[in-house]
Amino acid sequence: MLHPECDREYGWSGYLENVPNARKMAHHHLKNGGELSQERGRANEPWSLSKARASASASQQQSVSRVRPNIYNEHRFQNSNRLSDLLQNPPKTLLTLSLSSFYKRSSKLEKTLKSFKLGKINVSNPKLWIVVGIGVAGVIILTERRRRRRGKSEVIREDFGAFIERLELLPALQPPPPAARHPLAGLTFAVKDIFDIKEYVTGFGNPDWKRTHDPANRTAVAVTCLLKHGAACVGKTVMDELAFGITGENMHYGTPTNPEVPYQIPGGSSSGSAVAVAAELVDFTLGTDTVGCVRIPASFCGILGFRPSHGIVSTIGVLANSQSLDTVGWFARDPSILHRVGHVLLQAPLVERRRARRFIFADDCFQLSKVPTQMSMHVVSRTTENLSGYQPPKHMNIGQYIASTVPSLKGFREASTNMKQGISTLKALSHVMLLLQRYEFKSNHEEWVKTEKPKLGPDISARVLAAVNTTHENIKLFYKARTEIRGALNSLLKDDGILVIPTAPDAPLKPNSKKSLSTEFQDKALALLSIAGMSGCCQVSIPLGKHDGCPISVSFIASHGADKFLLDTVLDMYSCLQEQVSIASNSLPLPDTNGDIDASELLKEKVYYSLQHL
Repeated sequence: MLHPECDREYGWSGYLENVPNARKMAHHHLKNGGELSQERGRANEPWSLSKARASASASQQQSVSRVRPNIYNEHRFQNSNRLSDLLQNPPKTLLTLSLSSFYKRSSKLEKTLKSFKLGKINVSNPKLWIVVGIGVAGVIILTERRRRRRGKSEVIREDFGAFIERLELLPALQPPPPAARHPLAGLTFAVKDIFDIKEYVTGFGNPDWKRTHDPANRTAVAVTCLLKHGAACVGKTVMDELAFGITGENMHYGTPTNPEVPYQIPGGSSSGSAVAVAAELVDFTLGTDTVGCVRIPASFCGILGFRPSHGIVSTIGVLANSQSLDTVGWFARDPSILHRVGHVLLQAPLVERRRARRFIFADDCFQLSKVPTQMSMHVVSRTTENLSGYQPPKHMNIGQYIASTVPSLKGFREASTNMKQGISTLKALSHVMLLLQRYEFKSNHEEWVKTEKPKLGPDISARVLAAVNTTHENIKLFYKARTEIRGALNSLLKDDGILVIPTAPDAPLKPNSKKSLSTEFQDKALALLSIAGMSGCCQVSIPLGKHDGCPISVSFIASHGADKFLLDTVLDMYSCLQEQVSIASNSLPLPDTNGDIDASELLKEKVYYSLQHL
């Protein structure tokens, strides 16, 4: 809309009559976007402009018709489309400018330029004004783009896309003195969209599920326990749909941004819970772990992630994916918070007798990792040497041990001359784990899937259809293998042993990549995850800095029911582990022996011999 004072002072027709060059500019402007006032609503223009336009002489209008096509056709420019779009849809700030005010300032600018001796430059030449117009338009376009990018980045920085829903569940009141303070007082947490919250619909990561289910009539036992002990819940987090993925991507709610490596996926299915902790939005979060849904995102986001022994933490009020594999897990940045949350959920005694710790490195599992052993295995080994109460670590081939102690897997192993027996056994174990998951998911959700035909992401849809359409045989063997491997690991680890393996084999893909996770990556990852997944033993993922710019981690596995022992171990070792990570990052690389166990053993013997003779 034109500024009334400017229009009253100069008048439209008078301005065109007295300033010929400004008149040319005006007609050129009208050709490229002059109908702006008509499109935006001529009813709002000043009365004086309408009067001036109506009173323009016929000769002046003929002059206009002669000038307009010549100016337009003679002075085309490459960015005309962009400028035309800008003039047709200008920013609000541009709409508030007065055309009369603009021409007034143009006249002053013209007089100012004439006062300088600019050689052959003719300030009355329309080409000059075209260049000025393009420059102004370019500045406006760049400013608008920067504003939008800045706004978008601010949205990402706010919650990293971690939350589906914000809420507020207040903790229980503190008891009056001299009663002890609640152990989780002052801490905030969020929960995966798989936990029931009273009067809220549990969405299971999918809008169709949320649409077809009623609000929960009670809050999940694990969430209630945390509230009772002083923590406050602030929201529900994004997850893979139906807890059936390990990438962390969700086509409906968006993929949470990995705070450590924004160009990579956060891992799933408890992606939002891991991101909320890594981004320091909350102190800790709850997730669930079926086939790696806590351990993988903890590794990818560079935080602590704990999968408890199967059946130790109540799953009442938690939607089931596969009840024989489902566990309630949690994330934290600080080992002391991980420890405190564990004490509450495990209902474990605060004081426990000190035990010696016996570490066992699964050398065949480290063959599956692309991370140099200097950054993983050697960091843990050096840490145990610097702490009291730790026995010298031992090395073994865990795959061969499982092959000899879990006979039910024999029928699932692939007969391949290119695959060592241990690796073949781990792959068979992961295959049985997936078959068990599919069987139980089908039992739990087949009717809903076939009735509602939910809209699912491509990867999730393939997994769900595979589960629903598969006919399972030898179901008893799945459960027999599960029982046998739990007994085998409990026998190996007893009450003082800790098995050390990589959490994940390698860094993942970028978000929304057209390629899915490679078969090689999935096979290796599931082989590592199946050890605790099938046995039901407790496992913790511990960050060990970065390699090639990506977070890396190592996992400790303890026997079923030794959760308190494992949490105490993490708390005891964590600071020393991080010191060794720093040393390893700054030291010269050792030969990478991931692919050769014999060479690895030889290297350890040489190092040990050298240390003995220092």
